[in-house]
Amino acid sequence: MTGKRSDAAELTSHLTDRLVDAVSNDAEVSRRAVLGGIGVAGAGAVGLSGRSRADDTPHDEASHGGFGPVGEFDSTDFDPHEFLREFNTGFDGADDLPQRVYERDGERVREFELYASLKTIEIAPGVEFPAWTYQGQVPGPTLRATEGDIIRVKFQNRQSHPHTIHPHVKNVAPEMDGVPQNGPGVVEQGEEFVYEWRAQPAGCHLYHCHSMPLKEHVHRGLYGAIIVDPDPERVARNPRDYVNYQGPIPDSYREDLVERAELRNHEYRADEVDEQVMVMNGFDTNFDGDNEVYAANTRAFAYGVGDTDPTEGEWEAGDTIRPIQVQRDQPVRVYLINTIEFDPINSFHTHSQFFDYYDHGTTLQPTHKTVDTVMQCQAQRGIVELDYSDHEPGLYMFHAHQSEFAELGWMSFFEVQA
Repeated sequence: MTGKRSDAAELTSHLTDRLVDAVSNDAEVSRRAVLGGIGVAGAGAVGLSGRSRADDTPHDEASHGGFGPVGEFDSTDFDPHEFLREFNTGFDGADDLPQRVYERDGERVREFELYASLKTIEIAPGVEFPAWTYQGQVPGPTLRATEGDIIRVKFQNRQSHPHTIHPHVKNVAPEMDGVPQNGPGVVEQGEEFVYEWRAQPAGCHLYHCHSMPLKEHVHRGLYGAIIVDPDPERVARNPRDYVNYQGPIPDSYREDLVERAELRNHEYRADEVDEQVMVMNGFDTNFDGDNEVYAANTRAFAYGVGDTDPTEGEWEAGDTIRPIQVQRDQPVRVYLINTIEFDPINSFHTHSQFFDYYDHGTTLQPTHKTVDTVMQCQAQRGIVELDYSDHEPGLYMFHAHQSEFAELGWMSFFEVQA
């Protein structure tokens, strides 16, 4: 197990250092040049024989305590580990996101106050990117509601570019679609608009800016997740709305679907599952229409492995680069969203594990069962459910299976704990 930890830390360090060296040393560097600079990382991904910088000069091991990335993330204003499990429900969530819940005309309203602003963000250790953000972060805050609620977003544009919020939910009011052609159109600097959407259907959804040019507004960081939990009472009344199944629905099957809904609803039993949000994204650091850095939740290799003490054989989590710790006896649910620009697809692949996948999260039965890789185009999303109960404790890699994406930042680890 010690060897596995040090090898994982060595891999994370090797890829992180080469990516940072290539991108930060030349602002005009292309993705091809970055990959060329990485060179042996492809071989390293299956077992590095040694670690070196882009100039092949070995690091001073003593300078950073053995294995592990030489550079940690400097900025502390966004923590991808905190974001991973932070759901804003109106009742609870981020301290810097004004939110509340109240009744209106017999319906429950979950209200959030979002703003758009310019923000320089750190996407790799020491590598900054001029982002356009919701609430000063990329991705924007995760909004969560129960099916049937009203999601009310008071939006303010604090940036010189015009922006909107377009929701990927079923929206029956054109003026609330968040596109330049409907309703208020774009929201100019200093202006405000209140969006209202019905939380439907249950599933894993997203929101993003729909101003033109669309590719720039999305690529710069204006996107976030909307999670709509299934209502167990609705499931009991209309079970066929939640399954791709035309056969009979006996009481036992209905009860199973209701239980599944309860386990996915934060007001019922979702706390029995380790729920996580992963927004797959990329960054074009030289604005040539090609991404140089990739990540899950913005920061390259943030869920890699930090320092390992090679003398004591103990792993020490870095402050900003560390694996996602999960308990072996607790199921894991990942709300997975692809927001990548300039690449046609992204993917999610787990090592030594298979999972059930719910495309868009709109069904309570898997649309893909027992798979270890799924592909998503931009704006596609779904729910990944994992079970490590029969696995030994230790590190299990997951990453994009576009191999170059993994080498350029989208490579991570689950650390399964007994």
